[in-house]
Amino acid sequence: KVQLAESGGGSVQAGGSLRLSCVKTGRPLWDWDTCMAWFRHLPDMRGNEVVAIATVDRYDSITYDDPVKGRFTISQDSPKNTVYLQMNDLKPEDTATYYCATGSVAFCTAVGGHLNGMDFWGKGTAVTVSS
Repeated sequence: KVQLAESGGGSVQAGGSLRLSCVKTGRPLWDWDTCMAWFRHLPDMRGNEVVAIATVDRYDSITYDDPVKGRFTISQDSPKNTVYLQMNDLKPEDTATYYCATGSVAFCTAVGGHLNGMDFWGKGTAVTVSS
């Protein structure tokens, strides 16, 4: 059974940095046409609504949604079955719960923030950025 576990969230002042980690267990990190993605649930979102912010695939093809481009960096360490999200120059509007997810999708992209078809999700890690 695939499981994802996020860590690294916390509280930071604006301009600071955090690095989130997502460890995948149960299957190799790269399995078939796997897409690994980071999503976030912002405080003003409804229910289970999330937005995709960064993706990486087995070919190391990477995409970002515009609000995080240039500040966040997604990376992967296949031997460790781990995907990271380095977040620099954090802003109060980055305050959210961050989720890691994986799935086999035709288009592994965070551009536009809409990414459907993820099969497995972590429980999330909270990030709070104060001004």
